[in-house]
Amino acid sequence: MTDTRMLATAQQLGSRSLAWLHAGYRNGYGRLEDNTVIDLAEPNDVYKPLCEVALASSLVMRDGITGPRDTELARELLEAAWAQLRDGDLLYERQLRHVTVIDPLETYGHFARVGFRHAALEDLLDSLGRLRSVHAVEIPGNRRLALANARRIAGLEHRPDWNTLIGATWLGALPEPWTIAWLIAYHVTHTVFHVTDWGARPECLPEPMRDYLRDWLPVWLDIWLEIEQWDLAGELLIVDSCIGEPVTGRVGWEALAAVQQPDGLIPCEGSAPDYDDPEDAFRDHGHTAVVGVVAATVALSRALGGTPVSG
Repeated sequence: MTDTRMLATAQQLGSRSLAWLHAGYRNGYGRLEDNTVIDLAEPNDVYKPLCEVALASSLVMRDGITGPRDTELARELLEAAWAQLRDGDLLYERQLRHVTVIDPLETYGHFARVGFRHAALEDLLDSLGRLRSVHAVEIPGNRRLALANARRIAGLEHRPDWNTLIGATWLGALPEPWTIAWLIAYHVTHTVFHVTDWGARPECLPEPMRDYLRDWLPVWLDIWLEIEQWDLAGELLIVDSCIGEPVTGRVGWEALAAVQQPDGLIPCEGSAPDYDDPEDAFRDHGHTAVVGVVAATVALSRALGGTPVSG
């Protein structure tokens, strides 16, 4: 049965989070400097958050479930992010210079999902996909799934064996649930995100993993809600929407909604301190806003049935 109260809470939380992100970028926060070079000495400073906003915005547009205002905000955020990446040229030049880095492909998937394409980059990625070196790079299992999903989204060749990749993750081993830790929990969430393409393909998650998550997801969510790790709690809510019928109920949504501030900010953990500079708040809590947008979008889409919006 659809819990309309939960969905209303999710919709409000997601819309406020998206508006907060949009206002931040409109005010000039989190922008790449004009002299940004492809080596990206500090990729986690601006580049990575910008790509995460593109992810959230692409899902809003893909699912078309949150209403015309949110769709327009998402489109504007995507267009701004694509412009900052020089219409994809920065991704192309970075991949060309550093053939074994993985972020250009993963990032490109967010844009390709809704029609932002770069033909030269796709040709380059197809060519590099034939190199043994590229496939031998030692990266965590959930990141390999991210690359596989990006290739699937963009329609690129040289797609890997999904079953092998899934089996190489922590979640794929169905380990003792009490051994989970903070970082492992993030790996679990991202394994689910990429296998299901952020909820669009729940059937791609093997049934034993779905049963395992149905049993333990409510327990894990309770733990991280209790210690006020809001960012991770939000990611676990996304997982709940990716595995089929949600099992955690409304408690997580109500907890996140209770800590969300009137302007849309959701603290990463605990209570957000007072900031003299709003850009510091944007930098510290931008990821949790992205999580809020994604969590609401996927929950609403899975419950109500999304209609993709053309790029």
